[in-house]
Amino acid sequence: MTAGVPSPALLVPSQVAELLQTLVKALRAFQMYLPNNPIHQRAVQNVQAALEPVWAAVDELVLAVGETDFRWEEEVVYEQLSKSECLAWLLYKDGMRVLTIRRGAEAEELPRFLETMNRVRFLSPDAGDDLMTLLWEQEFQYIHGQFIDFLGEGDALAASMESAGAAEPPPPEVRREQVREEAPPRPKGMVDIDDFDSTLYFLDEAEINYISREVEREYARDVRLQALTSLFDLFELQSNAAARSEILDVLDMLFPNLLNKGEFRTVATVMRETRLAASRAAELSAEHRQRLHNFETQLSQPAIVAQLVQALDEAAPAAGDDDVVEVLRELRPEAVATLLGAVPKLGAAPVRALLEQAIDRLATQHPTEVLRLLREGGDETLPATIALCGRLRVQQAVPGLGETVGHADPAVRLAAVQALAEIASPGALIHIDRAVEDADRGVRLAAVRTIAARGYKGALRRVETVVLGRGVKDMDLTEKMAFFEAYGAIAGPPALPALAGLLLPRGLLKRKEPAETRACAAIALGRMRGPEARDILLRAADDKDLVVRNAVNRALREPAA
Repeated sequence: MTAGVPSPALLVPSQVAELLQTLVKALRAFQMYLPNNPIHQRAVQNVQAALEPVWAAVDELVLAVGETDFRWEEEVVYEQLSKSECLAWLLYKDGMRVLTIRRGAEAEELPRFLETMNRVRFLSPDAGDDLMTLLWEQEFQYIHGQFIDFLGEGDALAASMESAGAAEPPPPEVRREQVREEAPPRPKGMVDIDDFDSTLYFLDEAEINYISREVEREYARDVRLQALTSLFDLFELQSNAAARSEILDVLDMLFPNLLNKGEFRTVATVMRETRLAASRAAELSAEHRQRLHNFETQLSQPAIVAQLVQALDEAAPAAGDDDVVEVLRELRPEAVATLLGAVPKLGAAPVRALLEQAIDRLATQHPTEVLRLLREGGDETLPATIALCGRLRVQQAVPGLGETVGHADPAVRLAAVQALAEIASPGALIHIDRAVEDADRGVRLAAVRTIAARGYKGALRRVETVVLGRGVKDMDLTEKMAFFEAYGAIAGPPALPALAGLLLPRGLLKRKEPAETRACAAIALGRMRGPEARDILLRAADDKDLVVRNAVNRALREPAA
C-alpha cells in the first residue's frame, strides 16, 4: 500500500471481488448498449454503489494485475481463465501490472475508463494505439496504471501514468511483440492469419462480397432467439425427464430478466413456443406440462405485470409494435387489476394506448373479472374499474355501479354517475336519479345533466322538488340552469303554469322572483319547444331586466318541436 493511505482493516476481499464482478458486468453493458440506454446508465450506478463500501474503509484500491486474475493484499479477488472474456488479460497483455483506483474516480473517470477498455477490446492488431496510449490520452487524476518497461530488462515497473504524461509511451508494436513472447504457445491446429497471404489483393471481389454479407448477417443475427429456439428443440426431441427439467429451469430463470430488459420479441417467442411444446412434445409428464402452462399464468402475476409495464414505459414502443402486442395478448384476466392501477401513472402516451387496448380486450372477453373488481377491488383501482365499465358499456355492471353511487368518496360517486350515463339503460338511469340529491355539487350536476340529455321522466319528482322548492335559491347559476333545463326536458305541459309563475311579473304588490331564477325558467320553457311555452316566452320578451330578456331571446331561438 502507498504510504499515508488508511489501513484496509475494515475492507474484506469479498467486497473487492464484488466490485470487480460489477466492473465486468458494466464493461459488458458498455459493449452492448449505447450511453443513453437505461441499462448502460444503470451499470454505471451499480459500479458507483459497489465502490461505497470500499471507500468507507480505504481511500485507494491497489490491484496487482495478472494474466487471468487480480490480486489485492496477496488475495485473489478475481479470476477468469478464458482470456477472451477476462478483464485482467485485457490489461495484462498491453503491459499493465498494477491498477490503482482512488476515491473520486467514481464520479467521472470510472465511466471513461470503462469506455476506454471497450475501445481496447476491439482494437485491430495493426492499430496505432494500445491501452497505455489511450489511458495516457485521458489524463486521469484518480485512476493510475503501472506498466512494464518493454525496452528494459526483466519485469521492472516503468513509471506510473502520472509520469507518463511527461514522456511519450513506448511504441505499441514493441509492446505487442513483448506480449507475443509472453503469451503461451498456440495450441496445435489453431489457425493464425499471419500464416496466410494478407496482402491487399489476396481475395477476389466475389469472395470479399461474400465475406461482407456473412459478417453483416452474423452481426444481425439474434443470438438469444436462436439459443432459445435450440432449447425448445431439445425439449421436444429429448424425452429424458432430467434434461427437460433443466431446460425449464433455464427458462424460469431467463423469463423475468427478458421482461426487465424489454426483450419483448423474445418473450413473445417463449410464450408461443411453450404452448407448442406442450402440444407437440412426446411422452410429456404432467409436471412438465403444468410448468409449461405456468409461463402463461406467470406472465399475469402482479409482480411480473408491474415489471412488464415498467419495461414498456422505459422502452416507449410504438403503438403498432407487433412484439409488444403479442406479449400483451398473452395476458390473463387476473392482470386487469394491476394494469388498471398502472395506466394512470404512465408517462408515455403510446404505452398507455397499448395497455388500454389490452385492458379493454380482457374486460370484453372476461366481464366476470371486471364485476369482481367492482365488488372487491381496492380504492386505488375502483375509479379506473368504474370508468372501464362505462367505456365498454358493461350492462352486467349496473347493479355494482348503483352501489358505488353511495360511496363515501365524491370522486368515486362522480365516476359511477358518468359510467351509468355511458350505459344509459333504464336500470342505469334509476341509479342516476338517486344522485340528483347527492351532497356533492359535481355529482348532482353530472346526474341532472344526464337526466336532461336522456329525457328520463322517472327523475321528475326529485328535479321538480329542487326547481320549485327553496333549495334552488342556494345554488350557483350553473347548477340552477342545469336543474331548470332538466325540468323543462322531462316535465311536459303540466309544468307550464309553474314556470310561467316564475317568469312573468305577478302584479304591483307581489314580489318578483330573482332575475337568475326567472332567466332559468325561460331556459326551461325553451327546452319544452311547444306553442304554449312559446306564447309565455313572447309575453316576457320585453322584460325590463336585461338578464331575463337575454334568456328569453335565447329560448325563443330554440327550434320548434
